[in-house]
Amino acid sequence: MLKILIIGIGGAIGAILRYLVGGYVQHLTKSIGFPYGTFAVNFLGCFVIGLLFYLSDTHGVFSSPTRSLVFIGILGSFTTFSTFGNETINLFNTSQHLLASANIAAHLILCLGAVWLGRVSGFLIWR
Repeated sequence: MLKILIIGIGGAIGAILRYLVGGYVQHLTKSIGFPYGTFAVNFLGCFVIGLLFYLSDTHGVFSSPTRSLVFIGILGSFTTFSTFGNETINLFNTSQHLLASANIAAHLILCLGAVWLGRVSGFLIWR
């Protein structure tokens, strides 16, 4: 139960940070044509998870509860794209190139397809 609470607290922090950072970057660019805020959040989240995962994996810097707070809670809420990136790199690093490539392809094709299917379903249900 404590682990769930820790993750929840991290999730709240990550969601607020996502809103603030994404909104700030989008405001700075004054763009309505490209989602710079989302890109910035994804890029920053990927960089941070790479850096912190390295420190955690090689130097044991984080306790188990801190890993849950930071990796699952804060970064998981800030951007799940960072988790996708980290897991894909882990597959490449363990010479599981086929699985890493399949993970990339599945996320791009199936997840984008799911967004499209959700929109079509919404259209068909509420037209």
